[in-house]
Amino acid sequence: MTHEGEVIKVIGVGGGGCNAVDNMMRSGVKHVEYICANTDAKALSRNQAHHLIQLGHSLTRGLGAGSVPEVGKKAAMEDREKLAALLKGTDMLFIASGMGGGTGTGAAPVIADIARSLNILTVGVVTRPFQYEGEKRRKIADEGITEMRKFVDSLIVIPNEKLMTELDEDVSMRDAFAAADEVLRGAVGGITEV
Repeated sequence: MTHEGEVIKVIGVGGGGCNAVDNMMRSGVKHVEYICANTDAKALSRNQAHHLIQLGHSLTRGLGAGSVPEVGKKAAMEDREKLAALLKGTDMLFIASGMGGGTGTGAAPVIADIARSLNILTVGVVTRPFQYEGEKRRKIADEGITEMRKFVDSLIVIPNEKLMTELDEDVSMRDAFAAADEVLRGAVGGITEV
C-alpha cells in the first residue's frame, strides 16, 4: 500500500503488537500495509492483518515463545529471509510490540535489524509492562528496549504504568491498552493522513 508513492508498513510482533495492529486496522488508517508476526499460531490465526507470519515454526511448533526472549529472537532468525522478502521495497516501517514477553521482546529487534539492512526508515512503538507484572518482566522489557534502540531510527516507549496514572483512576485495562494503541495509530496516521 502506498501514500503519495511511499510504501508504509506496520508490523505487530508478538501478542501485544499484533493486537495493536488489529485495533489500528479497525480504526481505519488507510494507505498502510499491515503485518502480524507471532510464534503463537493460534493467536496469530485470529489477527486480521494483510500478512500473517508464524515465526519459528520448527523451533516453537506454533506454541509461542514461553516468555523467553531468546526463543523469540531465534524464531525471528529462523524466518529472517521470509521477513526480509516481505519488508523489501518498504520506505517506512513501524514496529509495534509489547516488551517483557518472549516473541515481542526477542523478535522485534531482529525485525528492526532486517529493516535497517534494507535501508528502511524504522520507528519502533513499544510498551513497557505494568509494575504489578513484576520486576523480572520489567527487566526483560528494559533489555529488549535497549536492544531495539540499536536498530531503529526512532523509538517511542509507552510505559503502561504511566498510562494508568495519566488516565482516570477508574480506567479499565482494556481502555489503557486502547490508549497505548492510539499512540501507534496517531504516529502512523500523522504520516499517512498528510
